[in-house]
Amino acid sequence: MELSIVLGILLIATGAFSAGSFAVPFGKIKGWKWETYWMVFSLGAYIIMPLIACLVFTPDFLAIIRSTPLEPILLVFILGGVYGVGNLSFGLALRYLGLSLGYALSLGLMLAIGTLVPPIIDGRLQLMIESYGGKLLLAGIAVAAVGIAFSAWAGITKDKSVTLEKKQESVSEFNLGKGILAALLVGVTGSAMALGFEQGLPISDFAEQSGIDPLFSMMPVYLMLLSGTFVSTLIWCFFLGFRNKSVKNYVSAKTGKTLALNYGFALLSGLLWFSQFIFYGMGKSKMGPFTFTSWGILMALTIGFASVWGLIRGEWKGSPARFYGIMALSLLILIAASFMIGISGSV
Repeated sequence: MELSIVLGILLIATGAFSAGSFAVPFGKIKGWKWETYWMVFSLGAYIIMPLIACLVFTPDFLAIIRSTPLEPILLVFILGGVYGVGNLSFGLALRYLGLSLGYALSLGLMLAIGTLVPPIIDGRLQLMIESYGGKLLLAGIAVAAVGIAFSAWAGITKDKSVTLEKKQESVSEFNLGKGILAALLVGVTGSAMALGFEQGLPISDFAEQSGIDPLFSMMPVYLMLLSGTFVSTLIWCFFLGFRNKSVKNYVSAKTGKTLALNYGFALLSGLLWFSQFIFYGMGKSKMGPFTFTSWGILMALTIGFASVWGLIRGEWKGSPARFYGIMALSLLILIAASFMIGISGSV
């Protein structure tokens, strides 16, 4: 394997750690409804951080966007809006399943679907299938599917073996049925982000032609895609806010300090979430012509890091011994799948 591929995987792994950690600050927020802190998180993750990243790494991003044909710009924006539906569902999956199960089921499905869809659409998958690398890619996705199945089995084991009170000690709204439905929606709609990254390559290419370092040429793509994500999130969160009468949360809390901390923790989550894409973009630039393999690595390693956080937070507490074994096995399988997918483009 080429050294650049190894470096790419390490950079993507750093982004995966950030992605797997982003929901941890949510546990520190007090008195806010889910739609409130998800909206503040989204403002940071989809607007503030992408703008800062563009200003720092691609200061001429507006000129780059204006000079790119309108079709890829609109397509990336629309795909971002579709991804917003998936990310809202992801928030619900974490809400009902916790970090470990929520990440494993949701991102496991995104790994498989999001890795396959872009190359199927643009024809690169057929090129890979004709080589050993293509067969390794398909094998990696098959292995990931096995890991997803084990994660679901772990969830069912926990649901049947642990009392509701025990489950709600670490995940206050634990609901396996609702969580699985949310995870399925994540898998279908969330893969629009992977497709958006691939469809945004003309924007990235123009950024490089304008003199932007290839490590950071994806920044304008992130801004356009996540702007679409913010629009769909804004509509849904304010709909819930008015329905649940939680809009007042934005300006009220038990104390002024609590309100400030709530905003701080929600925005910190946004910073952590978006940071994954800075490292992801850098790693993706090292993955050779088959850049779509990067998505599988990011998803699988994010699942691993999030599961460690779930263990630290006590989400596995009270579970039977076989749950630990099944969950650990599913993580090892998903991590193995990520590296099979990652190296498939270089063999």
